[in-house]
Amino acid sequence: MKKIAHRGAKGHTSENTIAAFGMAIDMGSDGIELDVHLSSDGELIVFHDETTDRLTGQSGHIESFDSKAIAALNVDGLHPIPTLREALDFIGTNCFINIELKTEKTVVPVIELLTDLVSNGADYNQYLVSCFDWSALQYIHDKMPQIPLGVLTETDLDLAIGFAKTIKATAIHPYFHLLTRENVTNMQQLGFKVYTWTVNEFEDLERMKSFGVDGIITDFPDRL
Repeated sequence: MKKIAHRGAKGHTSENTIAAFGMAIDMGSDGIELDVHLSSDGELIVFHDETTDRLTGQSGHIESFDSKAIAALNVDGLHPIPTLREALDFIGTNCFINIELKTEKTVVPVIELLTDLVSNGADYNQYLVSCFDWSALQYIHDKMPQIPLGVLTETDLDLAIGFAKTIKATAIHPYFHLLTRENVTNMQQLGFKVYTWTVNEFEDLERMKSFGVDGIITDFPDRL
């Protein structure tokens, strides 16, 4: 079972920062999940929220800032906001990288970046692109089926399974409260990895492990 650090080691330091990714690697994570938005001038930015308010103290929509303005912001007053290329370069081959697309605007730039990295020696299988917007995943499947895909869902598991079949997804990423031992086994028998999120409490972690999931996305990779 893979331990996947949610936004890096989010439970210990500022989320989606190089510091969080470094800590996740040091904790022996098998994977790192991170989020991407697009800046106003087309740079892929590793950031979760639609607005900068919660994390930077600066008010505004992340997509309304250009890359220079974003570079001047700090998460929790301490850590710069990385670009996706900076994050991928830093993580390297230490673990696989789950890129969650936060908006449809990121789809084409992410395809272009991954294609560029692979042309320079990386492997598509080092990456896993996930999204709650399934139309974004459908687009990637149609244009670049080599990119592994993960279907995110927090509501309807049956719909997610059906869609995952359609796009030949690598994984299904269900909210952990949706899971039972039986439906985990069913998804695996259909050929999908089951990477569940976001599991932090020891009791829930043990329950997910007992269900035999393939990976757990957690703020505390050191708890696995």
